[in-house]
Amino acid sequence: MHNHLKKFALVAVAALSVVSCSGTGADARASAQPQGTSGGTGGTRAGGGARRGGGGPVPVVTAKAQSKAVPVTIPAVGTAQALASVQIRAQTTGQLSDVHFAEGQDVRKGQLLFTLDPRPFEAALSQADAVLARDTATANNAERQKASYEDLYKRGLIPRDQYETQRASTDSLQATLAADRAAVDNAKLNLAYTKIVAPMSGRTGALGVHVGDLVRANDTTPLVIINQVSPIYVSFSVPGRYLGDIRRYQAQKKLVVQARGQAPIAPGAQAPPPPAPTPSAAGQTVAPGQGATVVAPEGLLEDGVVTFIDNTVDASTGTITLKGTFQNADQGLWPGLFVQVTLNLTTENGVIVVPATAVQPSASGQYVYVVKADRTAEIRPVTVARQFGEEMIIAQGLTAGEEVVTDGQLRLTPGAQVSIAGPRGAGPGEAGQGGQGGRGGQGGQPGRGRGRRNSQ
Repeated sequence: MHNHLKKFALVAVAALSVVSCSGTGADARASAQPQGTSGGTGGTRAGGGARRGGGGPVPVVTAKAQSKAVPVTIPAVGTAQALASVQIRAQTTGQLSDVHFAEGQDVRKGQLLFTLDPRPFEAALSQADAVLARDTATANNAERQKASYEDLYKRGLIPRDQYETQRASTDSLQATLAADRAAVDNAKLNLAYTKIVAPMSGRTGALGVHVGDLVRANDTTPLVIINQVSPIYVSFSVPGRYLGDIRRYQAQKKLVVQARGQAPIAPGAQAPPPPAPTPSAAGQTVAPGQGATVVAPEGLLEDGVVTFIDNTVDASTGTITLKGTFQNADQGLWPGLFVQVTLNLTTENGVIVVPATAVQPSASGQYVYVVKADRTAEIRPVTVARQFGEEMIIAQGLTAGEEVVTDGQLRLTPGAQVSIAGPRGAGPGEAGQGGQGGRGGQGGQPGRGRGRRNSQ
């Protein structure tokens, strides 16, 4: 009897365990079923919406081909150079008694710069004047004696040789007077050299001497250097193969050259990274104005004219040196400053221009997607003449007014329907991405059901 009771108890416990496990699984399935069913449906609908979105119009950004005037330019890197540079040196030896300007100051032509101690030179001038006065008196007396001797000689009272001796003495004293006058002029000149003035207008550099220093005539170290910076030169080199074009266009008119400096930044601020250069179009022949031209950031901008072409092409580099003259009224250009130079040769009128992002490369050449009137995309081979800044000049393949795709080409195929989107990441482009987000409904997250509605 006891054994039967034990067996009955074990069977009852096993039955209760089975019922409990079955209830738990049912509850789990019941709790998961609404979300799982809804999520599965939502995922199916979202997937369907995504598929419908993939087969529908492709959102793209477009621009119209324009006909306009574009300059033909040659880019280069130039260096600003002073139009004239003068090293100020003393022309006489003496002690520096005064400096009449500050380092780095702008000075005018004829402005007093330095003063040497004039006392030794004033004394030398006084001495030369005294010698001249003495010899002048002696010469005047000799002239009177000469006249007396001449009268006596004519009357036959003195021999001829005595008269000739007196005349020679008088002539010698006249030569002495000439030497004395030259000595006086030299003393005056040395006294004038004690005042050193600016030979031209310009900007002074660092002082090489100070008050009290002994300044030597024609010393190797200049007292100061003056650079003329208004106007100023910008020297740059271009490939020698452009020389023929440069000379041809220069014969027609003065060639304008533009110098652009770096964008100014606040003291202590970190300089922005340089812009990445736009890749130049493949398969182009090199000619003036071709190649990538990166638009420089806003900063220094000066216009000048080409005033010098070197008479020799550098055999080691194959380049020729040119100089442009800039008025530089605000002194934005500074000697030694590196600048981006653009030499404008001429202007081409009526060329077809599209944004550089519209032109795509392929194994067979370059092409663009053209949006036709029925809003379908057509692939169009084009020939790029050259690139100017962020624009491509099209030689063949497009006409003015045609609409080209500038963003979204990777999703396009020939004949695909397109819809015009706003800026990248906004407008219809968000709706298309929402359809893909609807697939998240399969993960059982109700919050992504909105993506399903966007995709429908």
